[in-house]
Amino acid sequence: MSGSQGPIDLKYARTTPSPNAEASPSTSRTLPRPNPSSFYGHPNKEVVGRGDERGDFGVRLARSLTASGAPSLNSLDYARYMDYQDRCQRFRYEFSIPTKASVWPEAYRLKMEKSKMPLSKEDEGDCVYLAGNSLGCMPKRLPERLVKELEVWRTKAVLAHVEHPLGHPWVNIDDLVTKTLADIVGAKQSEVACMGTLTANLHALFTSFYKPTPRRHKIMYEGKAFPSDAYAFASQVALHDYPPTSLLPIDPRPGEYNIRTEDIIKVIEEEGDSIAIICFGAIQYYSGQYFDIQTITAAGHAKGCIVAFDCAHAVGNVELKLHDWGVDFAAWCSYKYLNAGPGGIAGLYVHERHGDKQRLQGWWGHDRATRFAMPSTFSPMPGAAGWQFSNPSVIDVIALDTSLEQFRYASYILPSELAGGHISNRSPCMASLREKSIELTGYLELLLMEDPNFVPVTKFAALTADPADKKARFTIITPSNRQERGAQLSLLFHPEESMLPIFEFLREEGVLGDERKPGVIRFAPVPMYCSWMDCFKAAKALRGALQKYPEWVALSERREALAAQVREFDPRVDFSRELRTEEDDRAPVEGLRRNDGPAPALPSPATNAELSLDGLNLDSSLASANEDDLHALIADEETRQGGVRGPSNQGGPRKVSAEI
Repeated sequence: MSGSQGPIDLKYARTTPSPNAEASPSTSRTLPRPNPSSFYGHPNKEVVGRGDERGDFGVRLARSLTASGAPSLNSLDYARYMDYQDRCQRFRYEFSIPTKASVWPEAYRLKMEKSKMPLSKEDEGDCVYLAGNSLGCMPKRLPERLVKELEVWRTKAVLAHVEHPLGHPWVNIDDLVTKTLADIVGAKQSEVACMGTLTANLHALFTSFYKPTPRRHKIMYEGKAFPSDAYAFASQVALHDYPPTSLLPIDPRPGEYNIRTEDIIKVIEEEGDSIAIICFGAIQYYSGQYFDIQTITAAGHAKGCIVAFDCAHAVGNVELKLHDWGVDFAAWCSYKYLNAGPGGIAGLYVHERHGDKQRLQGWWGHDRATRFAMPSTFSPMPGAAGWQFSNPSVIDVIALDTSLEQFRYASYILPSELAGGHISNRSPCMASLREKSIELTGYLELLLMEDPNFVPVTKFAALTADPADKKARFTIITPSNRQERGAQLSLLFHPEESMLPIFEFLREEGVLGDERKPGVIRFAPVPMYCSWMDCFKAAKALRGALQKYPEWVALSERREALAAQVREFDPRVDFSRELRTEEDDRAPVEGLRRNDGPAPALPSPATNAELSLDGLNLDSSLASANEDDLHALIADEETRQGGVRGPSNQGGPRKVSAEI
């Protein structure tokens, strides 16, 4: 379906007229240095961010384009070259990526099955998986490791808690992951615990840190926080018998989609004396904004506030330094960028200065040396481990550790800015992944912004509904400054209702992001397993979806008009069923479901043929909205029945229009 869409004209041409030239050091030296601003010179582009950072990115793209020998950034040759040069590309082969056919919408899959066409090699290949910010891909080694762990359970049973043939006794199973988790979040190992689930951990931490008083009782957070966070904050306030006015959500300015740091600081300065806890999502799940954790933490502490972060969308995505930034506590899940599987075991962080905080107590938080002596008095383990309640799920920890193995390997890949100096044989495990993430997300952003239906974010709010305009348009509400985002771009569509059919069309093309209402499709080029080719394919598929959307709207309107005419004939017809078959025509009473009363006798095959249009699926996806198919259907009906005719209101024959 994408073959007719054509290439995206990026206008980022080489500075030499030799698109087939071989890449070589001598070629790159003889070319003039491109102007970095040319990478942001598209008339739609309005750069928001730091010019020097954007310029550096432009220079790197220019150099890689020169070396690739490709005619433009938007070419298969360029994407392939960048994948070949990608030092993190090896990690992709450690994860199972769904096939293109496996992500097709159900209606499209059934249509393809009905066509009896065999799956192509491309259909059986990897899809473009851009939903890792919702659920990460499964590590390929996980089934093997789970089988081994189950075999230990089978053969050793309870003894495996202390006598484990693979060297990780279950009594200390969380030690497998806490060191790597500490590296990922920028903390000391003693400040991190692997336990529970995200919202449960937030509640446990709030029990220790939220001590409201008549003077200081408010919880400050971003206004469009993930619902579970908002529910947790509201319930904490209610459990302490404080009114909803103790909740202090912060929203973007009118017409904007991200919260300015200066606005957050202003509220802290004005309301700080009444704020007990500040708890933002480190990365906002809807917009993808990466908040300035260090600045917010410092401002909150200056006013005596506890400062915490939900790191669900930040852990494994961006480089964090929770200890150095002085964050009081944090919590996260592990099934997004950490790839631990749906509902995987979560984690929490508590700064070492809070080791003596009161907390909810459980036996797995008791001092490990005396835990199995079963004392009646609780003696907490040092650090965050003292917040644990029960022994962690071994299976969940194994799943998490299987993914974290790849993060540990990533620490041996130095980012480009350090690799030349060889200052160390290892780097923080997020360094090289973050470097790739910045490049990959920036490349995808450039491709998307070249789409003719892209609208700058500063002009998007001014778009108005025009019934005569059938086009869908989009903007990117994620900050363009690379320091204010991770591996996510949030695409907001106008009109909002265009988002779902476009999302379905993308799935037909084997591109899977995820949708968030109202009106947003999120693309997350996760550096661990996403490629430059993925970004190229995603931008091309989106352009195809936007080109097809007006046809889908027109066809939907025609179907509605046809349905209205059928309803006029008999308003009791139920439009929820599938198109009637020839067998239905032979048994008209059984073949129709009606909203009330018995189905009337159908006086002639002509009337029966007319009613056979009652099942048009008005809510079909973009794929099933095939006008040619509907034309063929109606032509078949007219040929078989000799014309679609039935009684009019005046008692004579009339034709229900089948024009679409």
